[in-house]
Amino acid sequence: MIIRALTLSAISAAVLSAQSPAPKDPEVGIAQLALTNAPAKGNAKLTVTSPAFKNMGDIPLENTQYQGNTFPGLEWTAGPAGTKTYVVIMQDTDALRNGAPILHWSMIDIPATMTKLAAGMTDAPAGTMYGPNIRGAKQPYMGPRTPAGPKHRYHIQVFALDTSVGTESTQGYDAMLAALKGHVLASGEIIGLGSAPAK
Repeated sequence: MIIRALTLSAISAAVLSAQSPAPKDPEVGIAQLALTNAPAKGNAKLTVTSPAFKNMGDIPLENTQYQGNTFPGLEWTAGPAGTKTYVVIMQDTDALRNGAPILHWSMIDIPATMTKLAAGMTDAPAGTMYGPNIRGAKQPYMGPRTPAGPKHRYHIQVFALDTSVGTESTQGYDAMLAALKGHVLASGEIIGLGSAPAK
């Protein structure tokens, strides 16, 4: 019994040591995060969840570029009265590119009646558009590809807007952020942790 307990303890320790270390602090890109730069009026909040992981939980490998790059699914509480559309922005704040967090994915002009994006989604739902990511304009979901080392934080942010941001905002992050400012009625996020696969 003692030997079995010691064996299980050793296995658990080996699994833990194989996992990536916790994210570094502070987040180098937190000051450039979309939520930071396009605050909601009155600081109103949305609750954002995913069926694939909990807030500050590990993003499954199948939702990363390492394996499948499958969209994890997303859901949020309805915005306040006056909400016309939603925008979703996914950023890695533990790495910077051109002085901003790495932009993995965005979706714009999500109708006010829609508060859920299905897991495994491969095309933008009717009435919505993919926004930019680091690959360019109108790009589909691009999951994490975290380098070896500490875990990275991926902020999936949802903004309830009193307007439509339009196609101009799909051209790049700066254009999208400019279109958000002054129009956010409520916002929220879920943070997933990404890491490189164990070797």
